[in-house]
Amino acid sequence: MASNVEKHKSDGTLVGNTLEWVDARFPLMSLWRDHLSEYYAPKNFNFWYFFGSLALLVLVNQIVTGIFLTMHFKPDAALNAAGVPVAFASVEYIMRDVPLGWIIRYMHSTGASAFFIVVYLHMFRGLLYGSYRKPRELIWVFGLLIFLCLMGEAFFGYLLPWGQMSFWGAQVIVNLFSAIPLIGPDLSLFIRGDYVVSDATLNRFFSFHVIAIPLVLVGLVAAHIMALHEVGSNNPDGVEIKKYKNDKGIPLDGIPFHPYYTVKDIVGVVVFLMVFTIVLCFMPEFGGYFLEYNNFIPADPLKTPPHIAPVWYFTPYYSVLRAVTFPLFWIDAKFWGVVAMGAAVVILGALPWLDRSPAKSIRYRGPIFKTLLSIWVFGFVILGILGTKPPSYAFFGVIPGAPVAQIFSVYYFLFFITMPWWSKIDKCKPEPERVTG
Repeated sequence: MASNVEKHKSDGTLVGNTLEWVDARFPLMSLWRDHLSEYYAPKNFNFWYFFGSLALLVLVNQIVTGIFLTMHFKPDAALNAAGVPVAFASVEYIMRDVPLGWIIRYMHSTGASAFFIVVYLHMFRGLLYGSYRKPRELIWVFGLLIFLCLMGEAFFGYLLPWGQMSFWGAQVIVNLFSAIPLIGPDLSLFIRGDYVVSDATLNRFFSFHVIAIPLVLVGLVAAHIMALHEVGSNNPDGVEIKKYKNDKGIPLDGIPFHPYYTVKDIVGVVVFLMVFTIVLCFMPEFGGYFLEYNNFIPADPLKTPPHIAPVWYFTPYYSVLRAVTFPLFWIDAKFWGVVAMGAAVVILGALPWLDRSPAKSIRYRGPIFKTLLSIWVFGFVILGILGTKPPSYAFFGVIPGAPVAQIFSVYYFLFFITMPWWSKIDKCKPEPERVTG
């Protein structure tokens, strides 16, 4: 690409002159080379490596659609002349009267679920191939911080439509903080901005959702990508491609990210957009999992829905919270449930230091890792299902859900806590020196 710039200079073309002028004042071409045309990625990327670029695509979708929604949304809990909260009415106005407003709103709401689907699969790929292992610990930590920001962003945005499930879901979640000893009541009061979920809460959550968290999120994404390109991408073999280079310093098992993977990612983007469009046009609520039907009812502080549950992407952690039913050290069970829920997310950040296996990739891991990881994933899905159900739910009407949630919650933590032991004794295959394709 540098030679192309020289060519434009010598020809005196408009493009060449423009590139020369910009490059003298801003490192445009060096950014292009460092992160695309001369960034060498392993040549054996597979299906699982689509989800990083898809996550970036969905982030852009959320930002762009969010900007257009903000143009018409009014964060006001007061009742209008029709007796409907202004915030709820503004969402209805977007859906019914704003040109293409319905599809922009659904792109945003369905995009939130798509974001978590893509991010969960992206994180699962990291578990499969050991993408959190040295020298990529910081990439994993940045990724976990992005995940925490996404959870906060989704929670704050969940209240904004001011529907029944938005209102009562926020009420339940914020009240959980009151279980923290000493500071709990004051902390929950600070988060709400009032003694109950009210207009102050709505405005507070709106500012966090639209300004504060997106700024942090974009910064973390930039840091995540910069850290990735500094140490290089992992691959399905877990082999470091920088170990073997030719006389020009180019990895023998690497290929330029552009055009090879930019073109390959377009295939993933097209397939994703096809599925996304089908869901968007034919089932944007996805049976009440992406948008609960109670959220199409205006918020009523005097009428509690029969069953309050968070959106599906929070439900595994919500199940962990509900699984704690006993007090400890004279502190209420609700507090320990909140601690367990937070620890279920934070413990993921310790993975780079818990895993002591000599092999990175599942291709060369032993049977212990494969078995325990399979059970962990199954348990995570079961916890997610139970989180959408009432506490009295029973599988097939026979197996009570509460003890099942407790068993899988304990296993969730034991998987990580015991990892330094079982990852050492697992019988791994020797890793290859070069990528195998």
